[in-house]
Amino acid sequence: MVCNRCVMVVRGLLQEMGFEPLEVTLGSAVLSRPLSVGERDGLAVRLHELGFELIDGRRERLVEQVKTLVIELVHRDNGDLRTNLSDYIASRLNHDYGYISALFSESEGVTLEKYFIAQKIERVKELLEYDEMSLSEIAEVMNYSSVAHLSSQFKKVTGVSPSEFKRSGSMGRRPLDEV
Repeated sequence: MVCNRCVMVVRGLLQEMGFEPLEVTLGSAVLSRPLSVGERDGLAVRLHELGFELIDGRRERLVEQVKTLVIELVHRDNGDLRTNLSDYIASRLNHDYGYISALFSESEGVTLEKYFIAQKIERVKELLEYDEMSLSEIAEVMNYSSVAHLSSQFKKVTGVSPSEFKRSGSMGRRPLDEV
């Protein structure tokens, strides 16, 4: 789950299926009781129909937690972007960053740093579309050392400069779960 609407949809599905969700947050749901194998399989099918998947293994859950933390950091908690990514992730998950990073790369086929950059670029696209901030203000909010660094990274990821992106209207922001 990558947004508040996702949380709302999953909560609604759980309630519709007769489960009592105690807590539904980005990437997880806590139910009032354990599920039987049949209930679990049924839930997995229904989640899949909505574009979600049920994560079972400890390693898969950890990767999903990493994704959720990165999305929250970039898209909701901009102020924390000044902290070191490795410190941020390791402290919140109580695991060694090297382990987390290697697991993430193995599971997702992309490094955690590249995933983080891709999420930052999606946020920059969003801010450019809102047209409420200058590029230098965006660079500052997103913790880039300079406009030149932001522009260089933006072009490397998207193939166009921020100004070309802005002129184009909307060259294709991607849903956060597809980044």
